[in-house]
Amino acid sequence: MKKINNSVIALALFIGFANANAQEKRTLTLDEAVQLGIQNSKNLKIDAAKIEEATADLLEAKNRQLPELKVSGSYMYLPLKPNINIKLPGVSGDGGPEVHQVAYGSANLSIPIYSGGRIKYGIESAKYLVEASKLNTENDKVAIAYNVAQAYNNLFKANQSIKVLEENLTASQKRDETFLKMENNGIIARNDRLKANLQTSNIELQLLEAKNNYNIANINMDLLLGIPETTEIEVDENYIEEGEDIKTVDYYINTARENRKDLQSLDKQRQAAALGTKAAKAENLPSIAFTGGYVAADIPKFLTIYNAVNVGVGISYNLSNLWKENSSLKQSRAREMQLSATNELLNDNIKLDVNREYQNTDYSKKRIAVFEKSAEQANENYRITKNKYDNGLATMTELLDADAAQIAANVGVINAKADAALAFRKLLQTTGTLTTK
Repeated sequence: MKKINNSVIALALFIGFANANAQEKRTLTLDEAVQLGIQNSKNLKIDAAKIEEATADLLEAKNRQLPELKVSGSYMYLPLKPNINIKLPGVSGDGGPEVHQVAYGSANLSIPIYSGGRIKYGIESAKYLVEASKLNTENDKVAIAYNVAQAYNNLFKANQSIKVLEENLTASQKRDETFLKMENNGIIARNDRLKANLQTSNIELQLLEAKNNYNIANINMDLLLGIPETTEIEVDENYIEEGEDIKTVDYYINTARENRKDLQSLDKQRQAAALGTKAAKAENLPSIAFTGGYVAADIPKFLTIYNAVNVGVGISYNLSNLWKENSSLKQSRAREMQLSATNELLNDNIKLDVNREYQNTDYSKKRIAVFEKSAEQANENYRITKNKYDNGLATMTELLDADAAQIAANVGVINAKADAALAFRKLLQTTGTLTTK
């Protein structure tokens, strides 16, 4: 029996230890969370692959300016005696030696001299596209920074709601105990005590909903940061006080023009497209290259050739360009027009985004003062109503309504501050400076 008891105790201790370690707690500031989100972002891994692809295209463009050296060789066996008829003067044309094998080898060298600028423009265009890929990555980092801030804000609000509701639930439960004693002593009616119990049940339901929202927000945050889903994140409550004084809207618009990576990336793409147009025009020009070669052949008992070296200059020109329209040139010009229109649209969208988020930030900050005033009024109203109720001048319904209004007002202040902090970060995102905050 003692052995069984010891086994049960050991198993219980093991399960308790496992549960205690199943969920790790981790305290993160918002900036730490942003850095972690950027570090583990799957989108940025895709961007890194795109940069590698653009870099490989640049390498391919550079390779076109390097010499081309091709070597070929072959060996052939002739099972049947070929009929060799030599037409040279003084040489018998019939019969000839028996030839059963042939060995042949050659090397050809080509060094580009002039290509109408196709190689040069191709290299410069590829460089701009590499830079555009890197800028797209920086733009994605700004978006990730805001997504993390939004998730962090949701986690904070859910956690704060739990705290407020837990405090009010404790107070409501104590009030229920007091009312039960008052009912037993015949001071209040049973109906009034049941109203208070109903209020407590409503707070319990709100608390369950808040905890559910918190768990969902926590899992979302874990996935966003690339950490185990069992990690419980503890947020830094001071982040809602990090707000800065808002500058003029023109300041943020100018900042956006200087720092928006998507705008800079589009500019690089436009430069690459312009070079693509030049390269397409160059297709109508001839190509000139320095050429060289070496040939060796061995036909036993018949012919041997060594040191057959040749050098020269080769010119190539596609005569079909005289009657064919340059489709590549038309495509490139269309691409330039598309990027130009996209640039105008993006500039308009930046103005709209900055102005909208500027107004939202200003509105969010003003909401804090209104909610704080409402909370003061709700708290004072509850205090007065409680005094009236204690003196028989207010009903139970009025007391419970005042208590509910007090809870909602206090939660509203916290949410307003959190929303204002997030709104300011959204404004920074529209200027392209969020990650440097």
